[in-house]
Amino acid sequence: MAVALVAFAGFFGLGVFQVKRLAWKEALIARVDRHVHATPVPAPTPGAWPSISKERDEYRRVVVKGTFAHTKETLVKASTVLGPGFWVMTPLRTTQGHWVMVNRGFVPTQQREPTQRGLTAPDGEQTVVALLRLTEPEGTWLQSNDVGNDRWYSRDVAAMAAARGLTDAPVAPYFLDVVAGEPTEPAAVAWPRPGLTVLHFNNNHLVYALTWFTLAAMTAGALGYLLVDERRLRRLAGDRRSHDTHARR
Repeated sequence: MAVALVAFAGFFGLGVFQVKRLAWKEALIARVDRHVHATPVPAPTPGAWPSISKERDEYRRVVVKGTFAHTKETLVKASTVLGPGFWVMTPLRTTQGHWVMVNRGFVPTQQREPTQRGLTAPDGEQTVVALLRLTEPEGTWLQSNDVGNDRWYSRDVAAMAAARGLTDAPVAPYFLDVVAGEPTEPAAVAWPRPGLTVLHFNNNHLVYALTWFTLAAMTAGALGYLLVDERRLRRLAGDRRSHDTHARR
């Protein structure tokens, strides 16, 4: 019975946790949907950087003007619906004077070199419409960024900026994912391919919650059976002792 009580408490607690996660995930999905379909707003400038938050700003649709520094791009390992390859992270010197790291899109492994991507990359002042994303420091849980060998597994803005020598102006603490269909490059350029930001979030928390609550209910039922059976056995034992006492008399 003690084990059943502990199991019931554990299963019920996990069910409550999944209900809370369900509310969080639904709020996240609703927030992202609002952000990605909103009218673009100017990308945060240095004065607003300290107040940037994940809840309010991530996936917000923004616009920024500036000039790409293509010679300072960084390739970050990526796996997309188009297969394995790299994100092309290119610094943009904004018209306000600071740097913003821009994910211009995805290239397959065979197009990792700029000369293999088609026409010349966009030159001169560009208007970029993109989704604001927060920096991804250090690497993934499977692989850490190897800065010395220029092997990148996450979009760590500060580390990439340091590796590319962007020390002459402030660097934004976020990066931008270029959205598809915006005139940021000549139409004939196939790569990099923008617009591959993952905006679908798995939401199985209701199923998980129901599973844990079902296990809790089954455990409660088993516990109830044990209690009823224990009382029955004690009653039978009492009746047997009473019968034996009467027999001896």
